[in-house]
Amino acid sequence: MKNKKLNLILQGIDDKKGNDTTVINLKKFDNTIADYFVITDATTNVQVKAIADNVRKMLSKDLKAKPLGVEGESLAEWILLDYGDVIVHVFQRPVREYYDIESLWEDAETIKPNNDE
Repeated sequence: MKNKKLNLILQGIDDKKGNDTTVINLKKFDNTIADYFVITDATTNVQVKAIADNVRKMLSKDLKAKPLGVEGESLAEWILLDYGDVIVHVFQRPVREYYDIESLWEDAETIKPNNDE
């Protein structure tokens, strides 16, 4: 992918062993809140927080970017990082399955990045 912010997010997730990472490309839709949703999951709240913290650290270091908003840090069952054009969702697996965000965007292009990149 050519989007540097998106690549750094994916690297930050991969570094902390995020599971089943999916990128949803929302560019073809009018009036969406972002160009991309990045969705991943983890097995514990500690890992959810570690993934979110690593993504924030990488974007701050390499792009001097800070999230416009962060939600869910206290329980760390679902942390949302809003970077404007990219929104990152880091879930615990059961919470991801419950909300099933991917099904809400079935018409969008989805990308399953290779974890070996």
